[in-house]
Amino acid sequence: MRILMAMRDGDHRLTRRMAAWDSDWARRLLPPVEEAAEHTKLWWAAAVAMAAGGGWKGRKAAAAGIMSMAAAELLSNGVAKQVVERRRPPKEWIPHDDVEDRPDSSSFPSGHTAAAVAFTAAVAPSWPWAAAVCAVPTALVAIERVHSGAHYPSDVAAGAAIGLTAAALVRTAPRILIRPWGWP
Repeated sequence: MRILMAMRDGDHRLTRRMAAWDSDWARRLLPPVEEAAEHTKLWWAAAVAMAAGGGWKGRKAAAAGIMSMAAAELLSNGVAKQVVERRRPPKEWIPHDDVEDRPDSSSFPSGHTAAAVAFTAAVAPSWPWAAAVCAVPTALVAIERVHSGAHYPSDVAAGAAIGLTAAALVRTAPRILIRPWGWP
């Protein structure tokens, strides 16, 4: 019980600290990243760019990214948010106007982070260079979700875990489905 209370207290302290972080680059960079990630627009654009300019490798990476992102969205928003009801961080902790734009749904887990991590992790095996490029906005999305007051760091960590799980499921699903039928 003490461990859980210490974890919750650390989560709350880190949320307040990240939300209070006031830097010029954060004020200029994080809101546009959040806007681009809204409704997974950023990842769809990345997939289109990969498919259009990356040949077979790009199309394979884009397809894996889109499928993993869809699985992560289903797991995070369709399942976990329905099962776990967690309030967003209190508005009093957030000293800037971003707090007014946050959703009303459960805070746990971060669906934005789940989708971003799933897309990037799924792209990595097919096209590591593209995944390295995608890792930058993925990290910025995770930071922005806490900075804006939409999530606690533990929500973002859970979203990342769901994203990694979704990417792993999409990667292994064809092998799992093919084996029972005796296909090579």
